[in-house]
Amino acid sequence: MKKWGVMTMAGMMAANTGFAGEVHDNFYWLGQINKASCVINTDEGLITEEQGGRFAKSIEQVIKDGAKSGAERPKLVITFEPLLIKACGSEEITVLHAGRSSQDMLSTVTFAKTREELINLAAAMNDMQASLLRLAKENEGTLIPNYTNGVAAQPNSLAHYLLGYAYAFDRDMERLGEYYGRLNRSPMGAMVLNGTGWPLNRERMASYLGFDGIAYNTYDAGQIYSAESPVEAAAVCNTIALHMGSFIEEIMQQYAQPRPWIILKEGGTNTYVSSAMPQKRNPGLLNRVRTQSSTILADGTGSLFRAHNIPAGMADGRGGSHKLLKDTAAAVRGFNQILNNLVINPERSLEELDLDWTASQEVADELMRTYNVPFRTGHHFASEIVGYARAHEITPSAFPYDRAREIYAALAAADRDIPRELPLTEEEFRACLNPAAIVAHRAVKGGPQQKELDIMIRQIEKKQEQRDAWTETQRRLQETAADRLNEDFARLLE
Repeated sequence: MKKWGVMTMAGMMAANTGFAGEVHDNFYWLGQINKASCVINTDEGLITEEQGGRFAKSIEQVIKDGAKSGAERPKLVITFEPLLIKACGSEEITVLHAGRSSQDMLSTVTFAKTREELINLAAAMNDMQASLLRLAKENEGTLIPNYTNGVAAQPNSLAHYLLGYAYAFDRDMERLGEYYGRLNRSPMGAMVLNGTGWPLNRERMASYLGFDGIAYNTYDAGQIYSAESPVEAAAVCNTIALHMGSFIEEIMQQYAQPRPWIILKEGGTNTYVSSAMPQKRNPGLLNRVRTQSSTILADGTGSLFRAHNIPAGMADGRGGSHKLLKDTAAAVRGFNQILNNLVINPERSLEELDLDWTASQEVADELMRTYNVPFRTGHHFASEIVGYARAHEITPSAFPYDRAREIYAALAAADRDIPRELPLTEEEFRACLNPAAIVAHRAVKGGPQQKELDIMIRQIEKKQEQRDAWTETQRRLQETAADRLNEDFARLLE
């Protein structure tokens, strides 16, 4: 077994390459809404073709002016509309605002921006999950101690441990997709509360703006869901942050040891040297991503409190979800960098296992499984061995078999229902304390044995293919919707 394992060349190439698609600002989306309104109202005879052509040129002028360096790009409907009036030379263009309100327009803008950030987060999660899966494949034979209650508990395969997090992050991605399905409904045409007397084609508007459909109930669309959505975004981001923080803390604990078995590769943006203590290599990357994760939890909790105890329609709880998703995507990219810069020492982790009695439960299991000794009796026997070993500073591999027989005989003297002598041979006793044998012989579904690792890897790989396809599909749908709107709008400019 090689002494030190670092990420593969494929891992280095994959680190931090997650593509972040453009997230458009309010000005862009207000422009898209106005373009769609102009096209739809013209096509459906709500304004004349002559008006549609003139209004389209005015909209185009405002958009071009906003694209100039240092130009004004208003965020609000009430500051965008004066630019339209100026470009048109008449308030006549405000007929486009019939059937619309700042309420449904800005809700639509917020949902559209949140949708783009969500897709970026999904892409970052896909890249991170691929790194986690690759790391698991590279460490199927690496044995490590796992901990419960902060105490070394049992030996495990590092691959099994990593796949545990892969399943956790897969649930996060599942929640992300479910949130997207609820988010991607257009409020346009909901007006303020009860819709509008202007027969705006809500479905066509939703299609032009890349939504899956409309938020049907007009009161819910603008007054209820707009406050609920940031809370759901926070819930999704919070579990991602929890999982990243948990993983990071387990690595951080290794830095308290003079000879850790897993650390960050030194240098770059991973670590930095202490300004006072020359021996210290502080894990800056771990600290940064952990801080980001904690901040996500704090901001997510803030979303809940802002939406708490207010009547529907109040602005307190609206907005902010797109920033939270953006911050979470940044943290996930940092976490991906961690995964691709871990240095693992399998020999040191195996040594760590032999320094403590993480395999002692197997003694009780084997006595019960093969010799019908009650588990609690076997557990007591193993506990007595551990107590003696720690008192005399004996490691598992060095524990004398004869002393194990003496401890068992003392227990058997008080229990006439178990064999008089330790039924385990010395070879069987040694095998019980061998971490590799224990991990290999686990028999339940989902365990660390090779057969089950293969199954879990295939499951995660299949999910990853689906997640990658979903993310790419959503990007393509948004691009297609924008292209279709721009093509139809261009006809009005002819």
